[in-house]
Amino acid sequence: MKIKIPLIIAFIIQLQSVHASNINVFNFSEFEAFLHRNNDTVYVINFWATWCVPCRKELPEFEKIHNDYKGDKVKVILVSLDFRSKMETSVIPFIEKNNIKAEVFLLDDPDSNKWIDKVNPEWSGSLPATVIYKNDHQLFFERELEYNDIKHAIDKLNNN
Repeated sequence: MKIKIPLIIAFIIQLQSVHASNINVFNFSEFEAFLHRNNDTVYVINFWATWCVPCRKELPEFEKIHNDYKGDKVKVILVSLDFRSKMETSVIPFIEKNNIKAEVFLLDDPDSNKWIDKVNPEWSGSLPATVIYKNDHQLFFERELEYNDIKHAIDKLNNN
């Protein structure tokens, strides 16, 4: 049985699209549990948006952490603060173009004044922002991070 190459390529492209378009959308009350897991895993939660230049610049660093810690108890979650209406036109194309494999959520809760302090009381609301935690130990960054910043935070939490 001969299968034509264009058919195989179309199938592969479709599989990649299914992964990227499978982004969970949460309001804050649905998402909040991800900030309070108590187990032996380090959670790296980055808040970003496609319109934020420093966010776009640092996302490959988080993807590298995701890949480098695949077999370890480290979970990277990328939380887009883009408008839900931008999912198809901005968020999904950005994820596909940059081959992001870490888990991506869209936080669809426009009343950020009610939930920013629940993420971290130090957060002014600017992006990028990152929470890295393990159980009750949390590190918070309201700036662009590099790979070594993230790695150092993970190592610090694993040594607590």
